[in-house]
Amino acid sequence: MQPHELTLAEAAEQIRERRLSPVELVDSVLDRIERVEPQLGAYVTVTGEQARAAAREAEREIARGHHRGPLHGVPVGLKDLIDVAGLPTTASSRVRADHRASADSTVTARLRAAGAVLVGKTHTHEFAYGLTTPQTGNAWDASRVAGGSSGGSAVAVAAGAATFALGTDTGGSIRVPAALNGVVGLKPTYGLVPRHGVTSLSWSLDHVGPITRTVEDAALVLTALAGHDPRDPASLDTPAVDHRPQRALDRAADLTGLRVGVPTNHYFDHVDPEVADAVHRAVGHLAELGARPVEVDIPLTRYLQATQWGLMVPEATAYHARTLRTVPELYGADVRVLLEAGELLGAGDYLRAQRARTLMRGEWARVLEEVDVIAAPTVPMTAARVGQATVTWPDGTIEGVSDAYVRLSAPANITGVPALSVPAGHDTAGLPIGLQLLGHPLDERTLLRVGHAYERTQPEPTQPERAQPARALASRADLPSEPR
Repeated sequence: MQPHELTLAEAAEQIRERRLSPVELVDSVLDRIERVEPQLGAYVTVTGEQARAAAREAEREIARGHHRGPLHGVPVGLKDLIDVAGLPTTASSRVRADHRASADSTVTARLRAAGAVLVGKTHTHEFAYGLTTPQTGNAWDASRVAGGSSGGSAVAVAAGAATFALGTDTGGSIRVPAALNGVVGLKPTYGLVPRHGVTSLSWSLDHVGPITRTVEDAALVLTALAGHDPRDPASLDTPAVDHRPQRALDRAADLTGLRVGVPTNHYFDHVDPEVADAVHRAVGHLAELGARPVEVDIPLTRYLQATQWGLMVPEATAYHARTLRTVPELYGADVRVLLEAGELLGAGDYLRAQRARTLMRGEWARVLEEVDVIAAPTVPMTAARVGQATVTWPDGTIEGVSDAYVRLSAPANITGVPALSVPAGHDTAGLPIGLQLLGHPLDERTLLRVGHAYERTQPEPTQPERAQPARALASRADLPSEPR
């Protein structure tokens, strides 16, 4: 196994035991980036020189006995909404072509303090306003969409071009690309991870969180990121929690007594049968580990889409008010249309969406009194082909691809509950399927415990699943020669 193929936890253990140096690991990841970037396009900026210097410094610190913890010397990619002092924060947009950050964001500063090594800034759908990340190809099949808006981060992790990465999630933008690329994505409780220094899409819906190869890795990263920051008005001032495995994931494979909510509506409506079957199998496996499935009815589903858009669209337009008037031609057509649409929504519409969100939060709290987690698909279908605009469901319903991807992830943003996407097999085309776990606010430990239990003990793949994943770029030494 090459160093770039290691999970964060594996790399951390080898670095701590001096069996792997940060320089070896960073060199391996940078070599991998050079190899896969022509096909995948995950990165806006690669910081190779700075990364190698940081890796050498980490190696010297560890040799002197100053080991900062599991992220020390480990390569990370940051979504290009996240400020890093001295580097561009372009938001993958021509609007920001000349922008350079004057200071680190809070999450960047916390990663630096933990000793993580930045290898580059990853592509986002422009200003995070989309679910496909068109600059980037899917890590399993570059002719498929990466998902978005944190597509670059998910693809980098899946392809071995970062050991872990950070993304942002306003309507599913961590979990959607994680599911489509077969990696783990965690959207924490709203306010748990500070957003100071992170370009906003929608203030009341935005979250920052990790994209990793395993649930254990996500726990390690969350521990480094979480904590109050008064510069973010939404930041929660709560006691520090150690999410690391020895605390959060102990007795991880024993789920005796845990109640798993299985939705009877919304989450399995207009869902590809292969995706639905994979998620139901995952619930059955959790039951084998001792969990008790409980049917739950998701409240107020008819208002979900209107509430998501009613909050996000006017907030995004307010953020872009000046540049939308001064340099509208610099926006991509899809993003510009959405921003201009936001000018048509009145204050009454926005206030009604706020009221609907308040009602939903109360109803979701009632549902979560009955269960410990809810298990559902992350997205209703696997990765669409690049350029595919719509999906037609068996009943004849035609749905936009982005609308389909956001439909099952947005409820966690509206309500602020934590949500975790875990790989749950593949469809017959060999494309990854995501299992989404949703939990109680500030109870990430239960989500991590359940996700880790499933991940560690999930059954052997079926024959089609076994045959196809060799196509994954994350598992291949050689890539197609044709550039994207």
